[in-house]
Amino acid sequence: MLRITNRLSGITLCLLVLTSAASAQTNLTAKAGTTPAQPVNAPAETDRTRDGLVGPVRRIRTEVAKLSSASGNQQESKHVTLEIVSYDVKGNKTENQYFPIAGATLTGKEVYKYDDKGNISEMTMLNADGSLLSKEMYKYEFDFAGNWSKMTTSVAVVDGGKLTFEPTEVTYRMIMYYLDENMLKAVQPTVAASAPAPVPVNIPSKPVSDSKSQANKSTAPVLPTATNNATKVTGSGPEAKTLSTGSAATPVVVDAEPPPAVPRPILKPVSGGVLNGVAISLPPPVYPDAAKRMRTSGIVSVDVVLDEGGKVVSATATSGPTLLREAAIQAALKARFSPTKLSGQPVKVSGTINYKFSLIQ
Repeated sequence: MLRITNRLSGITLCLLVLTSAASAQTNLTAKAGTTPAQPVNAPAETDRTRDGLVGPVRRIRTEVAKLSSASGNQQESKHVTLEIVSYDVKGNKTENQYFPIAGATLTGKEVYKYDDKGNISEMTMLNADGSLLSKEMYKYEFDFAGNWSKMTTSVAVVDGGKLTFEPTEVTYRMIMYYLDENMLKAVQPTVAASAPAPVPVNIPSKPVSDSKSQANKSTAPVLPTATNNATKVTGSGPEAKTLSTGSAATPVVVDAEPPPAVPRPILKPVSGGVLNGVAISLPPPVYPDAAKRMRTSGIVSVDVVLDEGGKVVSATATSGPTLLREAAIQAALKARFSPTKLSGQPVKVSGTINYKFSLIQ
C-alpha cells in the first residue's frame, strides 16, 4: 500500500511540473506574439543616393587634368570637363552629360579595391590571359559634407628596382548643394564669423579718492574692445560649449557628425570590349547612297560610352571607310544595352560596336 502511495505521489509531482512548463511556454509565446518587431523605415533610394552622394547635392561638374613634372615641381595641364550631373530637390537625376576624352579608352579586365569609405583605392588592369597590364592608386580629399572633391590618380612604376607610384592625373568635383536644415547648420558658423564686430561701449566711472584708487587698480573692469569678440568652440556634438574672450559671444551651432558614407560610384567607364553580342537593341545602319554608288563596303568600328542605364551617350568611329562612318555612328547612338553593375553599383561602360557594310545582301 505504501508503495502504491509513493508511486501516485511521484506521478502527481511530474504532472505538476509538466503543467507549469507548458504554462510558462504559453505565456512566453503570447508575450512574443503581442510585441512584433517594428519594421525600420529605410530612406527612399534615389538617383543621388545610388550615385553614392551625401547631402542635398544639386549639381556636380567633374574635371580632369594631367600631371607633369617640370624642374622638380608638379604642374597641371589644362582642365578638361569629364561629366556634368544635375539632380532635382528629391534626388532624381535631371541631367547627365558625359564627355569622353581622347586616348582614355580602357582595354583589359579591371579589378578594384575599396577603402573604408567605399571609394575605389586601387585598380589593377589585367590582360586577357590574366597577366598584369598596369596598376593605379587613388587618393581623395573631401568637402564639409563628406563627398570627395579631389582625386589624385597615381600609376605604378619601377624606379631603381623599387615599386613606386607616380601621380599622373588629378580629378576635381565642383559640388553645389540645395539649402536644407542640415546645410543651414553647416554654414551658420561661416555666417556668424562674418557678422560685424560689436562697437565698444565706454562706461563712465565714478570719481574715487586717491586712497581707494590704488586699491581698486587690480580689480578695475576690462572694457570690451573690437578685437575681444573672438569666439572659441570646445568639444563636439550636442554638448559643445561656446566660450568668448569678450563680453558679447557669438553663438555657434556645431552640427552633428555627417551620416556614414555610402559606396561611391566608379568614375571611369569599365571596359566592355566588343558589345555587339550583349545589346538589347542594335538597329542596323542605313547604307549611304553615295557609298553604294561608289561600291564602298567594309567594317566600321565605333567606340561608344554607355551610361549607368545602358544608353549610348557617346559614339566615335575609329576605323573603316570614311563614307560609312557617319551612318555607323548614327546607328550606334540608337543601340540599347542592359545596365551594368560592379560590386552592386551601376557603372558606365566603354566598348566597341562593329558594323559590317556589304553590297551583297
